[in-house]
Amino acid sequence: MGNEVVSFQQVDKVYTTGTVALSQLDLSIQEGELISFLGPSGCGKSTALRMVAGLGDATKGKIEVFGQNPKEVIQKTNDLAFVFQDANLLPWRTVLDNVLLPLELRGSDKDSRMENAVNVLEMVGLKDHLKSYPRQLSGGMKMRVSIARALAAKPKMLLMDEPFAALDEMTRQTLQGDLLNIWEKENMTILFVTHNVYEAVYLSSRIAVMSARPGRLSTFIDVELPNPRERTNRRFTEYVELASRSLEHSIGRRELG
Repeated sequence: MGNEVVSFQQVDKVYTTGTVALSQLDLSIQEGELISFLGPSGCGKSTALRMVAGLGDATKGKIEVFGQNPKEVIQKTNDLAFVFQDANLLPWRTVLDNVLLPLELRGSDKDSRMENAVNVLEMVGLKDHLKSYPRQLSGGMKMRVSIARALAAKPKMLLMDEPFAALDEMTRQTLQGDLLNIWEKENMTILFVTHNVYEAVYLSSRIAVMSARPGRLSTFIDVELPNPRERTNRRFTEYVELASRSLEHSIGRRELG
């Protein structure tokens, strides 16, 4: 692992409704990690991810991404890319054109953006579907397009907010394996939000277990499993049990705020 790429320093997030989403959140993420934010619904894990992307300001405290304010990173670089739970594809554009869109908006050279788009679609297994439209794709294929679109600009960090939550289990497991392959091949940092313990253990180099609202970092779990990972491995089961106990403990420590 390399240098620190994300830092939360005593971060509070209070919405205008008075809801306290995050309280005194402290965490540090290193270059090249795949970090899962694991916690119950409403614990602020998606809020934290969006703040890394510059989609919201801290009420108190400080957030740095690549040593800068997150909004500066978004405005000045292509270093961050976001994948949402919904693929958010434009129905009137083909698979290829959906992936090309952010490159077009950035004014990339036509030849280079075409090459990048085709390469990432091949990476996610969709090279034979360049001319297909979203209505012709399964849910898993749509999510592959969304991931390809995020990867096209060659970001240093990929932010993923429960991207596989709406998929069937077989598709979900396939995409989890694909994501690990992409992470290893591209050597990028990935921040992944989930409430699924098995998913967190399967994907992560570390798991950030969040407490129930107001969200805080309850503990970090180092997942020292080799790749490729095997769900039937005894050590995998042990990590699942450890993460489950940590999550139950964090929920039990609910604080009113």
